Amino acid sequence: MIAIAYLIGSIPFGWLMGKLFFKADIRKSGSGNIGATNALRNYGTVAGLIVLALDLGKGLAVAWLAKMIFAPGDYWIALAAGAAFLGHIYPVWLNFKGGKGIATAAGLFILLNLWALLFALIVFLAVVIISRYVSLGSVLAASGLALFSVGQHILGALDLPLLILTLALVAIVIIKHLPNLKRLKNKEENKISFSKKGSH
Repeated sequence: MIAIAYLIGSIPFGWLMGKLFFKADIRKSGSGNIGATNALRNYGTVAGLIVLALDLGKGLAVAWLAKMIFAPGDYWIALAAGAAFLGHIYPVWLNFKGGKGIATAAGLFILLNLWALLFALIVFLAVVIISRYVSLGSVLAASGLALFSVGQHILGALDLPLLILTLALVAIVIIKHLPNLKRLKNKEENKISFSKKGSH
């Protein structure tokens, strides 16, 4: 199951979108990331939303499979989820250079911890709408997810394997966004828009 989860997570939908429909390598455009944000910037809103849905679907599929196979609270569920997340970030098909895992993680948490995900989504939308920085929204949403999950665990509403998974994924997300945070500090980070070219 772990290998299957990793391979599902490794499907590079952003790269496939560029190759199949725009005859381009998304890794050579914009931020070089294969995720939905870079797809939106380079290929437009519709393409970006399709990549977002597909990347989210990877996480959702793995979470569903893991919950079907393993008992609630089983560490194997957390391990399978982590494998899918790492598959997106380090896809075997693209020399282990992938995205930042936000959409895939969101797909996982739809089934693994919906309330924490909804809290993180509110934080993300608020930050992005106000600042128009997706990277800042992602980091603050991930931090909010971690804090919410810790609170759930303290109250007995979240088992330890999922708490460990959450904290590990949040740590990786923040580490992957360190270059973005540096650009934010230097006022060099791109803002997002929903026009054809998406960034300026």
